[in-house]
Amino acid sequence: MFKIDSEVIKKTRAILKEEKVFTLDRLVLMLKCSVRTAQTKLKQWQAYTSYNQNGKYYTIPEIPHFDVNGLWRYENKYFSKHGNLKKTVTYLIRTSEAGLSGDQIGKRVGLSPRSFLHHMSGSAGTQREKKNGVYIYFSDDQDKYKQQVQNRMAALIHTAKPLSDMDAVIILTALVKHHNITIEDIMALPEVNARTISCLSVRQFLERHDLLKKTPVTKP
Repeated sequence: MFKIDSEVIKKTRAILKEEKVFTLDRLVLMLKCSVRTAQTKLKQWQAYTSYNQNGKYYTIPEIPHFDVNGLWRYENKYFSKHGNLKKTVTYLIRTSEAGLSGDQIGKRVGLSPRSFLHHMSGSAGTQREKKNGVYIYFSDDQDKYKQQVQNRMAALIHTAKPLSDMDAVIILTALVKHHNITIEDIMALPEVNARTISCLSVRQFLERHDLLKKTPVTKP
């Protein structure tokens, strides 16, 4: 294997610290070596690879100041302590308090969820469920999953928006017109869909007025 002069390596690292991030081509040019030798040097340095930009950029370990999620951004280059994008998203999902929606994941990693979430289908370590019309990603560890679901429900209950007077009238009218109508049936009514009323808000309204027992959750 071609041996690079130690002074060249020392000078190169000093420059890389100043530049923060770099490409493989840049490293090859600085070390005056082959691509394979530069790749070996990156491995020896335990350099981080960007999880966006097609993994084109690198940074050496002493540069990033990772946030609480293990992420670091420099300009439009994003890096993670957890590896590539798929490994990073899996970590974020598995360690989240209440699971994560696609939008929440996208905001954390700084990318549009449409650009990568389709790769998460069937990914080891995670599972996906539809909650109140939105897909939520949870850990596939059953104990962690149960805790995430409980935490999500508690958060939703705390933040659910109360029904307006008009919304309440629409719900009450539906109860009078349709005998033994379920919450699911209420949510499917055109007049309810038009109001963008959340399922949780409807459930809380029915519970508050002792109407839930007259409205089965599922049909007999």
